[in-house]
Amino acid sequence: MSMAANGLEIRRGETPLVVSFPHTGIDLPAGLAPRLVSPWLARKDTDWYVERLYAMALELGATTVRTTISRTVIDVNRDPSGVSLYPGKVTTALCPTETFDGEPLYRPGQAPDDAEIAERRTRFFEPYHAALAQEIERLRERYGRVVLYDAHSIRSRVPRLFRGEL
Repeated sequence: MSMAANGLEIRRGETPLVVSFPHTGIDLPAGLAPRLVSPWLARKDTDWYVERLYAMALELGATTVRTTISRTVIDVNRDPSGVSLYPGKVTTALCPTETFDGEPLYRPGQAPDDAEIAERRTRFFEPYHAALAQEIERLRERYGRVVLYDAHSIRSRVPRLFRGEL
């Protein structure tokens, strides 16, 4: 396994399967916690224990790419242009300022500005996607085709985002 300062954990396998874990991280960069309403709230929407649920992927020879960085810092599974995943519906941002329930994540005046969001993209988002692309290409050269599986979980009830129970 390799881990870098940008929060990447890559475990290289030798089968044509890459499993991505974009929301299992809980790490916060130094200096961010005091700006938050609560470090716990910053981790509330984590996809808890999904990497454990898919531990069998390693036994199958899959490559795994995971960020240890909390999705509150940057959601590596969002379009960086800000285009909504669900047009016309409430959605979460690249650098969320609210939880799934609409609770503010940052203290007043402490949300990231455009420059900070750009820095987070460079530091965390781009390396994550570069790692995915590199691992897919490595395996594609060997096998021709590769399956990318994006591993997620979510609470069964998130009324602000979804109707009913999931």
